[in-house]
Amino acid sequence: MTKLKDRIERRKGRVRGHLRLAAGDRKRLSVFRSSKHIYAQLIDDEEGATVVSASSLEKATLEKEGLKTGASVAAAKAVGKLIAERAREKGIKDVIFDRGSYLYHGRVKALADAAREAGLNF
Repeated sequence: MTKLKDRIERRKGRVRGHLRLAAGDRKRLSVFRSSKHIYAQLIDDEEGATVVSASSLEKATLEKEGLKTGASVAAAKAVGKLIAERAREKGIKDVIFDRGSYLYHGRVKALADAAREAGLNF
């Protein structure tokens, strides 16, 4: 089991290392995916603070889209749209995408695509 955790941590470290080099002054769009929900937040690394967040835990998100669970691609798309709307309200257009240790596939990809369609640039 420790080998799996080590691989996950190494992958996460590689992704974060590349992001630090490429980020500049852009905010970081970080994604966390659990078995039941998906979460996204825009982080200002200079201040170490979360600027905007959205998740499939918010009842308004699921009810608006008519979803039963937060563990679907449709829920990830809804969260992507929501995070982009909230970022635009704060005046943020350009971000850098932090997938963490997750592969860019499935729900993570759906969230990223929906955020791009809603107006975020990355």
